[in-house]
Amino acid sequence: MEMAVAFHKPLNSRLSINPNPNSRRGLCFSSSLLFNCRLPSSPIATTPFKFPFRNSVPAPIKCSISTETAKEKKRQLMRRRDIRNIAIVAHVDHGKTTLVDAMLKQAKVFRDNQFVQERIMDSNDLERERGITILSKNTSIGYKDTKINIIDTPGHSDFGGEVERILNMVEGVLLVVDSVEGPMPQTRFVLKKALEFGHAVVVVVNKIDRPSARPDYVINATFELFIELNATDEQCDFQAIYASGIKGKAGLSPENLADDLGPLFESIIRCIPGPRIDKDGALQMLATNIEYDEHKGRIAIGRVHAGVLQKGMDVRVCTTEDACRYARVSELFVYEKFSRVPAETVEAGDICAVCGIDDIQIGETIADKSSGKPLPAIKVEEPTVKMAFSINTSPFVGREGKYVTSRNLRDRLYREIERNLAMRVEDGETADTFIVSGRGTLHITILIENMRREGYEFMVGPPKVINKRVDDKLQEPFEIATVEVPEEHMGSVVELLGKRRGQMFDMQGVGSEGTTLLKYKIPTRGLLGLRNAILTASRGTAILNTIFDSYGPWAGDITTRDQGSLVAFEEGSTTSYALCSSQERGQMFVGPGVDVYKGQIVGIHQRPGDLSLNVCKKKAATNVRSNKEQTGEKKPRYITYFLLFPFKVTLRKFTYLRKSPEEGCFFLYVCLSCIKCNIMILSCSIENGEFGQK
Repeated sequence: MEMAVAFHKPLNSRLSINPNPNSRRGLCFSSSLLFNCRLPSSPIATTPFKFPFRNSVPAPIKCSISTETAKEKKRQLMRRRDIRNIAIVAHVDHGKTTLVDAMLKQAKVFRDNQFVQERIMDSNDLERERGITILSKNTSIGYKDTKINIIDTPGHSDFGGEVERILNMVEGVLLVVDSVEGPMPQTRFVLKKALEFGHAVVVVVNKIDRPSARPDYVINATFELFIELNATDEQCDFQAIYASGIKGKAGLSPENLADDLGPLFESIIRCIPGPRIDKDGALQMLATNIEYDEHKGRIAIGRVHAGVLQKGMDVRVCTTEDACRYARVSELFVYEKFSRVPAETVEAGDICAVCGIDDIQIGETIADKSSGKPLPAIKVEEPTVKMAFSINTSPFVGREGKYVTSRNLRDRLYREIERNLAMRVEDGETADTFIVSGRGTLHITILIENMRREGYEFMVGPPKVINKRVDDKLQEPFEIATVEVPEEHMGSVVELLGKRRGQMFDMQGVGSEGTTLLKYKIPTRGLLGLRNAILTASRGTAILNTIFDSYGPWAGDITTRDQGSLVAFEEGSTTSYALCSSQERGQMFVGPGVDVYKGQIVGIHQRPGDLSLNVCKKKAATNVRSNKEQTGEKKPRYITYFLLFPFKVTLRKFTYLRKSPEEGCFFLYVCLSCIKCNIMILSCSIENGEFGQK
């Protein structure tokens, strides 16, 4: 840097600018000194600055070289215009995966004659059975010479860790909101995380074709949510798109939808910026997700932040500045349409999959071998619920699973936390006990079901909340519970939530369907077992959603269970004769011909306290009794089958029954007087208000 210093004595002397157009000079003023600084070419040097002169002599102003260096460093980052990285986030059942299906079909990812199943992104068996998204997944589509990397995320709050870690890979999100329900608890959570990262947000009001849709309310409620989460003015000025994912239509207004999702694609290109990259810098890639392949081994998925990643390249894997190791990239893949495609090089800004690093972990950085530095680690919120896992110590150990030892259980649990960042595993009080902590009971339940299907046999304890002590005061986790219930069942639901220390802070009507939306702040302890109780109280019509809020003072004792257990009296095989009399004591878990051991829980008692039952009792095989042998058929929990007879029966006395609301409501008619046992008739003809014959 050249610097020419010219001294001027008069305070009111004029300043002359060098007329040479080839000389770029920055001017720094002082009342007594004029620093004529020759600086590099930059936008700052061409901007005129004016400082008022004063009579007093201030301290001399120095040319800040460090500021210019920071500006130059920022200027080196450029945006790629040919790539968009987006995540689709929303509350559960607001239509994320269905919207992705429509985007894939209209982007011509599949052939016209190709059979494509619904919710194709939900490839896991449990996801398809439960109808929910559990794991985040990557795909990509092409639109007008622009590659759009799409990440489908879970909607349940228990899998919020999946959402938190993939936000490092994107620059914008599609916030999908139901046109009737509006923003829900998980909507608030995912939007809060996206705003903290500074991502651009495009709001998609989905299911706009519902009869009770209220788009104006949804947009206003979403805007208020932005304000509550302290969003910037630029973030609050979001683009709203109205769409029907199942029909594959979108538009800028609810009354005028296009025939395709063109307005949605245009909004993604226009409103979500391309990735900011350092193309000529040292390689940096953050491993955000881990997959496993039987042939390729462990696969790290992430976005290249800087530099270029090449196949066969020697890299450094870093966790911190002092903990680094070396490895080589054996294979490299990028996401093209609905599959992974091999690639030789991947430039900064794109999402790729890396093979060859067998010990890679989520949160580690794949950096340049010589001058690479690690990126900030991924942080997720702490778990709130824990359960104890231990080996099976019952008399029936080894009958169902093939992995029964504590070593097998320990290896499987610690392998789970390598990719599930929101889960924690600790050693228990004994060598064969492990404490597993998660975001909620569903989070741990999915792990239990996966392990059971893999052949692991183990025991689990009841769920417990994770408490904290702050200033010698016990604090417990609180959650926001949102209950959508019909008005006729609202009283019983409110009473149930009140018994579990819930505090209502909002109540409003939803749409024109006679449904009320209740919002409670309730301890996590009160939510354990609450879902089934609410379904029973509302006859299966209530919808419960929860999200973690904060830790608060201990709310007091909560009685979550007022019924005891039915316990097997002796070891043996259950019989229909014993179950016929035992089912009058409560709800049974087992049927005839099931092996049980002494002390095993076989049902739920209808009264407080446990009750021992002999479910293995057999009928005496003597000829003393002359009455007809009792069939002992187990009563169904819900009426789901019918008996048809070849002969005609006159229906004289009827009882009105109703089926479970989960399975649909219709009517059955029972004959009580024709024979001793009840006969269920499949259908009856009605003539002049009276029932005929069958």
